[in-house]
Amino acid sequence: MANNAIKLFNDTKIRTAWDEEKQCWYFSIVDICAALTDSDYQTARNYWKWLKKRLKDEGSELVSETNQLKMQSVDGKYYNTDVGDHKYILRLIQSIPSKKAEPFKRWLAQMGSERIDEIIDPELTIERALQTYLQKGYSREWINQRLQAIQVRKELTDEWQAHGVREGTEYAILTDEITSAWSGLSTREYKKLKGLKKENLRDNMTTLEVVLNMLAEATTTELSRQEDPKTFGDNLRIASEGGSVAGNARKDIEQRTGVPVISPKNAAQIHGDNQTYLEE
Repeated sequence: MANNAIKLFNDTKIRTAWDEEKQCWYFSIVDICAALTDSDYQTARNYWKWLKKRLKDEGSELVSETNQLKMQSVDGKYYNTDVGDHKYILRLIQSIPSKKAEPFKRWLAQMGSERIDEIIDPELTIERALQTYLQKGYSREWINQRLQAIQVRKELTDEWQAHGVREGTEYAILTDEITSAWSGLSTREYKKLKGLKKENLRDNMTTLEVVLNMLAEATTTELSRQEDPKTFGDNLRIASEGGSVAGNARKDIEQRTGVPVISPKNAAQIHGDNQTYLEE
């Protein structure tokens, strides 16, 4: 299971996960109950408990067909969460009296359509990312650099994957090594400097920080292609070397300008009053 994300139906957050193998979305049932009943999380959770019992008593197959996935809760931790795919949710909606049922069905259809469109034409993903950043108040100049950085990051993770690096902990270790080598700060220290918690660090960088981080990752990718690392230790060394190239560029910039490149400002402070600050 991959591509966990928050999707918005009106103003309600719906936790989702995209299954690459089955090519379908899974949706948090509690979040859907909250969206359809205009209730908070705890109320929606109690409602789903009650509805699940009622469906079970009625002999409905919906209860036995419920799946569970680990999804992030409001406390930042991951818990097993009842989820359903597109077809399951459409059947479930019939059991929840709500004036939002029809708009929600259209939202589900749009979700499925957008994902299929993006698989066929990846440029649509970029266009939607552009619109999202514009809505959050980022400048077009910053967005152009950020979208380029996303592509550079994808090339790097593809390179890691090709050399047996495991997604998750090993990706995080290598990323931290690159970040430390170019910025002089670990990822945790960098986020603390900017006052971040769960927010995406790259979305809270200045243009120059984004560019240098991109240089560090692009250099790491190129070094990996040239050296063909065989072990995780090899990948770690290359990550340090790639980050150091950008680290030397940072030091040169600071020497010439007399101004630190690493900024304590986060997105809300960098982009001012136009910033709609959303957690990732």
